[in-house]
Amino acid sequence: MDPKTLAWLAFGAYLVITTGLALVGMRKTKDLAGFALGNGDMGPLLVGITLAAAIASTATFVINPGLVWMDGLAALLHFGVAGAGGVTVGLVVLSKGFRRLGQETRALTLPHWIGARYGSPGMRTYFALLNLFLAISFVVLIIKGSALVMGAILGLSYEGSVVFIVAFVFSYILLGGTYAHAYTNSLQGAMMVLVALAIVGTGAHYIVDGGLLDAVAAQDPNLAKPINPASLFYGSVWEVFVCGFVVSFGLVCQPHILMKSLYLRSDRDLNAYLVVAAVIGVIFASILLAGLFARAKFPGFADAGVTPDAVMVAYINQVFSPVVGVLISVALLAAGMSTMDGILVGASTIAGSDLVLGSLGSVLAKDKTDDEKQALALKLSRGILIAMGVVSALIALDPPALVGIFAQAGIYGLVAASLAPVTFGIFVKRTPRAWAFAAAVVGPLVHFAHYGAIVWVGGGFLNPAVSATEGVFASIAVLTLGVLLTPSPDAAVA
Repeated sequence: MDPKTLAWLAFGAYLVITTGLALVGMRKTKDLAGFALGNGDMGPLLVGITLAAAIASTATFVINPGLVWMDGLAALLHFGVAGAGGVTVGLVVLSKGFRRLGQETRALTLPHWIGARYGSPGMRTYFALLNLFLAISFVVLIIKGSALVMGAILGLSYEGSVVFIVAFVFSYILLGGTYAHAYTNSLQGAMMVLVALAIVGTGAHYIVDGGLLDAVAAQDPNLAKPINPASLFYGSVWEVFVCGFVVSFGLVCQPHILMKSLYLRSDRDLNAYLVVAAVIGVIFASILLAGLFARAKFPGFADAGVTPDAVMVAYINQVFSPVVGVLISVALLAAGMSTMDGILVGASTIAGSDLVLGSLGSVLAKDKTDDEKQALALKLSRGILIAMGVVSALIALDPPALVGIFAQAGIYGLVAASLAPVTFGIFVKRTPRAWAFAAAVVGPLVHFAHYGAIVWVGGGFLNPAVSATEGVFASIAVLTLGVLLTPSPDAAVA
């Protein structure tokens, strides 16, 4: 069978199954709460797979291996060791307390949780707007990575692939919300596990005989060093390990990650859910090795003009037969869609819950009944979801050269804003409301000010994890000072 025909058949089957799962989800979605979190009836295996698939997106499967190919071992350690360690520790440390307070406040979103924890409608609105704005950068990454894969296997133009991906993923999330996200992610996650193992298997001989770093070093000795002195992004211990860990710990505070703990049936399921997510997460992180495999096996990629964002597509075309390559590539598309649908569920729920039902609701829906507000919230959430799709598609049609760095710069702003307020909110009972709000503003200001001065104004290069870590530490310093200076009067007690 012609590989392109097989590609369309395999992708068509994936579309049919995913649409069917979304329709099942739609039948279980009765209101905004069900759209956001489900009905509290999901088990730890389903939610654990959903979480792992939501974390390991196109970034892990397509874009970041290209950065490893470009900068070598240092990039692998940044994403695969410091990054994966930060996410795992963050989930273990924050999930239990976050779930407890989330159930007490009946929070539907991360902004809702923060607003309830600190008794601040203003913080709820601020985080809602920040989430909606910054999430677009990561959606653009997923769209570009998926479009590159789709164009390679289905023969569609890049522009046509962008439109198709946006239309399909946004549509099935509009249908089923969290149930569509969870059910489709279980399918996507299973496919991604098989793909990760298959791709790692292509370089197994390097791992067995220990010759991988020697083969890479033969091209450039810096590529085999844990700190790459020639790298624009991974040239120090601070960049590779400290910043990699800090921002990854903070990434747990994204709405489509930390909120997963509220999908579970009971507190007893929490530990099993974390174990499932951690084990699958390690398998997914191992795919970063493909960046080094590509460098060792195909030293001519750079001379042939292969860009970091396109390395994985080129590698798959070289190491797999056309038939297997097609099936692998369909699974890579699933990897992208699995994270994008999680981001979109969070974004659309934030739009409805935190804007219509939050502080802005008193202006937009002041004369409406509770039922009318709920209906308006669900309607508005879907409208904003469509708007996000249009904006994301327009940016993806003419994306930045290194879309992975672009996405990090955007989403790390959310890390700098949320890490301190969420962590203090869980562990420090008397955390002053005004200082928490100040910390949430100072963090992203420091991040974007430093990053913007170097990259946007100066035209230079800076690892976004560096400026984000500075923002996180500035935010923590502000909130620590607030706790020390404010005994209790302005405190919101958990």
